[in-house]
Amino acid sequence: MNFQRINALTKKELKKTFREPAVLFMIFLFPIVFVLTFGIAFGGLGSTQPVYDIGVINLDSANSSGSAQMFIDALSNITLLHVNVYSDNQTAQNDLEQGKVQAVIIIPATFSQSLSSYYASPNNPKCWMNTTLLLYLDRGSIVATQVISPIVKKVLTSFLNQQAAPSPVNVQIASLIETRQLSAFEFMAPGMFTFASIFLIMMIAQSFTQDRENGMLKRIRTTPITSTEFMTSQIIAYMLIALIQAILVFAAIHLIGFKPQISIPAYLIAFTLVILFSLSNVGFGLITATVSRTSSAATGISFLFVLPQLFLGTFVGTSLSSAAQDACKFVPSYYVTDALTSIFLRKASIGSPAILLDFAITTISSIAVLAVGIILFKKYLKT
Repeated sequence: MNFQRINALTKKELKKTFREPAVLFMIFLFPIVFVLTFGIAFGGLGSTQPVYDIGVINLDSANSSGSAQMFIDALSNITLLHVNVYSDNQTAQNDLEQGKVQAVIIIPATFSQSLSSYYASPNNPKCWMNTTLLLYLDRGSIVATQVISPIVKKVLTSFLNQQAAPSPVNVQIASLIETRQLSAFEFMAPGMFTFASIFLIMMIAQSFTQDRENGMLKRIRTTPITSTEFMTSQIIAYMLIALIQAILVFAAIHLIGFKPQISIPAYLIAFTLVILFSLSNVGFGLITATVSRTSSAATGISFLFVLPQLFLGTFVGTSLSSAAQDACKFVPSYYVTDALTSIFLRKASIGSPAILLDFAITTISSIAVLAVGIILFKKYLKT
């Protein structure tokens, strides 16, 4: 492999990109305009999802009357909630950090005593033993922070057969006591990175199709440059473009106000994920170029790969149905957005199982799609 040839072809591809105004706009300016416009236009998002996974820790071990278990059953009877009972707080908090559950409820040891004092004198608050339910919410989900707390409070009110306040049991949102309320835009910010990068598919498909139309690929094949050197140069060029794109998007959302307080290694992992994801976009672009006869056709066909990833793998996916959210797991962009959400919003450790799994799936799927794209495109050129 001749690295000098690879370097020359990489520079050629970058120069071609930067000298084409339309391509330059779609890759670099469009994401910035989109982020700025979207950030200004959206002040909130009221979407819901059909089912929320919540964890419950019952510390009321001395509960002989079964009040705590009855309350857990009452939560389980709500169709919007799927209750997971944990034996310890650490395991529950780890799952919350990784996005496996959207909330964690801690039932205090005095829960039964508080209810007993309430039922004994329902009209005399002075005789009640007040207690507090701690509610931890997933800071990476705008839906969880806005919807779950009212649901829990409504279930508690119904469970106590209360008509109005006051109540002996207070619901306190523990996870947000020292954390400011995030805006709707900040919840969607992680998906902005994948949203912008996905449009590389269309640009790559157009580029390869145009090179085939104007005879550039034929001229390259007459040179000593090998297929491996050519493909390597294209991959490097578009990985660099993806990196520049990610930096510009981050600068735009940082300007609007999204400033995650995370470590340098976390930032490195985040940008590495975006670069790895660009490999799958190169692959989809090559697949599109393989079946497209003209650059205009490549633009239309590329949306067969662009749209599913846009709607299923970016910030749009949080407002979709449960069936659509299951389909999200079949697109590479979903795992990038999920990992970035854990890093930026949940502040999960970069060594957490959820992020490692997302990183592994992103890497494997991107390499697989790229390999398929290269094989199909090379096979097409030989025919």
